[in-house]
Amino acid sequence: MPLLPSLSALARRRLALYLTTLLLITGQPLLAQEAAPPAPQPPALAEITLPTSLPAASVIAPGEPGQYVLEFNRSPVVGNRLRFSGIYDEQRLHFTRPRNWEAKSVKVLLRYRHSAALYATRSNLTVLINGTSIGSLPLNQPMGEIGDAVLEVPTDLLQDDNELVLAALQNNSPTCTQDPFDPSLWTEVLPDSKLVFDYAPQAVTPDFSQFPYPLFDTLSLETNQVAYLQPVTLNSPWLTATARLQTYLGRTAQYRSLDTRLVKTLTDLKAEERLIVLGTPAQQPGLADLTLPFALEDGEFVDDTGKPLPAESGLLMWAAAADDRSPVLVITGNGETGVAKALQYLVQPQEQQIATGHGVVVNQAGEVPSPSPRQWPGYLPEENDFLLTDLTSPIRQPLGEMTVRGSHAPAMEIAFKALPDDRLLRGSKMRLSYSYGPQVNPLTSLVDVELDGVSLKGERLTEVKGASHRTLEVDLPGDRVTPTSKLQVNFRLDPRERRSCSRVTDQQLWGTIHSDTSFSLQRTAVTSLPDLDLLKTGYPFTAPQDLATTAVVMPDAPTGTDMAVLLELAERLGRLSQADSVQLAVYQPGDLPEEVRTDRHLVAIGVQSQFPIPELLAADGFALRGRSTRQWGDTQVQPLPDGEGLMKSVISPWNPQRVVLALSGRDDRGLAQITDLLHHDPLFYQIEGDTVLVSAQVPNPDPYTSADYRLATLRQSPQVQLATTTPYPWLWQVTRHNWLLIVPATVVLALLLYGAAQAYLRRSAGE
Repeated sequence: MPLLPSLSALARRRLALYLTTLLLITGQPLLAQEAAPPAPQPPALAEITLPTSLPAASVIAPGEPGQYVLEFNRSPVVGNRLRFSGIYDEQRLHFTRPRNWEAKSVKVLLRYRHSAALYATRSNLTVLINGTSIGSLPLNQPMGEIGDAVLEVPTDLLQDDNELVLAALQNNSPTCTQDPFDPSLWTEVLPDSKLVFDYAPQAVTPDFSQFPYPLFDTLSLETNQVAYLQPVTLNSPWLTATARLQTYLGRTAQYRSLDTRLVKTLTDLKAEERLIVLGTPAQQPGLADLTLPFALEDGEFVDDTGKPLPAESGLLMWAAAADDRSPVLVITGNGETGVAKALQYLVQPQEQQIATGHGVVVNQAGEVPSPSPRQWPGYLPEENDFLLTDLTSPIRQPLGEMTVRGSHAPAMEIAFKALPDDRLLRGSKMRLSYSYGPQVNPLTSLVDVELDGVSLKGERLTEVKGASHRTLEVDLPGDRVTPTSKLQVNFRLDPRERRSCSRVTDQQLWGTIHSDTSFSLQRTAVTSLPDLDLLKTGYPFTAPQDLATTAVVMPDAPTGTDMAVLLELAERLGRLSQADSVQLAVYQPGDLPEEVRTDRHLVAIGVQSQFPIPELLAADGFALRGRSTRQWGDTQVQPLPDGEGLMKSVISPWNPQRVVLALSGRDDRGLAQITDLLHHDPLFYQIEGDTVLVSAQVPNPDPYTSADYRLATLRQSPQVQLATTTPYPWLWQVTRHNWLLIVPATVVLALLLYGAAQAYLRRSAGE
């Protein structure tokens, strides 16, 4: 039935023009329209008949009781010593307790020395575990001697995450210490001090509700070790699934260490390793040697009725190997489609929450939309105007209000990491909202803001009674904001009255920065490529963060060294990115689609003779030619032997907006150096230029010893400056900074449209 049956044609035409005008102005129709049909839902898949009596879950047998020594120098804050200065000082160390450990006894073994000027009866060192004191030591050692002490830790104080606090009270007089900054007030705890655990491992029953444990224990004090079982053949789907899972493990590890390798058989597995078996039963014959929740008959998994499971369904299962000492994660299915589906479900953390038990059938894995290329968790937001709460802490939690107390309060740090392609312009500002308490000395107290240790602006705290929600506007120098930048807010609080000959109790002095602290940035997105210095952040391969625009190209027959480089690359990209999914793809030369070659950033892996994109090694800049020739510019040399690894970045010959990264070497020995370069942080964070050559100088190199590795940086390829974002429409650029004009402009536009419509209607009526 028509909406307006009684109106004339002219009236209906006028009304239609009027409604169209309102729609253009407001963006909303005046009359309700018919409800849009609901979005189509994916077809429901038939449920699989599960076994009525599943075999008992595989139990990981406990190891032998043992002792673990955790030395203080494992913490980066210790270095060569842990130093205490002034009348009162304290240091904090954090340690974890592995999930399968039952602590029988824990001891703190301290080795320390201190200034001979300390007065013994008024100086001591106190040790606290999770806020509970476990003992105090008098600082009474003769000059030059090292003190030793053993303190017992009650095991009921231990938690998953623990904090060890060392607090030093130091005085150099029997009555009072005149100068709290006297350099003779010092104590040092030596780096060979340690925590000693006597523990008994416990049996573990794997359950997918706890994933990724026990495949990866985020509380482990030792390096997590993971092995992949090599399939019968290495093809592109298996390589893609392996790289995506390794990327997920890299994200889970974050700063923790992880060792990964390939094994050919189950007997090659070490007792302390966890195993991953990925692939169909045809790809992984070793599945027949494992006790699994689902029956395997004639090379296919079957349900309770003996019917083969659909090839589109994936299976996730836990098993045990190496005399039931090692957990085994099985990712399989009767077809490669099911394997890919099970793997994709596993690397999407939001979907893992619905899993439980030791066997899971994945009928459907939801698709997670790819994030914006400039949406990087932990970095500056995409928006130019944002608040303090839009930034995150080092543990990836939103920042809120922060308060410090005392006259020597530490700086409050704010991670202010610019995106790798960010260029901040003149006019970028920070509006610091802060408060401070009463009893401060207005002549000597102030608040100041620093960027990477360089002061930007400060102002005096002039109110004796304190102040609330003051604002300090700070100009941000765009040329100094980098992907590693930090803002520091310092409250230099000085009390109005000082009492001599007593420890100053200044906790009544406080300063707070509020969550409504705001930032307004003027910036553009421009970058110059190729540049390996950007690879330290993962850029451009981690834009977007799910790696949807990155593809890896492997040789037709990957070797063990090729696979080691692929695993280290995927792990490194995982550590440098954070997203709800992984879309990294791996291809062999014969499977590489032309659209992928053109539209994605590429990483090519392989020795010179098997390199999948050989023209890259002979491109401009540093080149490997023939069997032993190196060329750089007009210079050619023939080294013997050539054992260096090569990392080279060039603009893609198929798309000037994309980058190709070559990871190669003359032979496996040289390619193994690239594995070290990607695995060890001290080496990886030295790369720069467009080409890096790396080689080990000793048989068993130590990445923390600069002389054990040689890194040569070359730069010859011309850089290309690329704009990495689409410019805003003209209308948006005008209105975003003049939003007060929107209402009057809308009224004027409505009047103009109304006048035009009336003129058109009169002309139509006259005709």
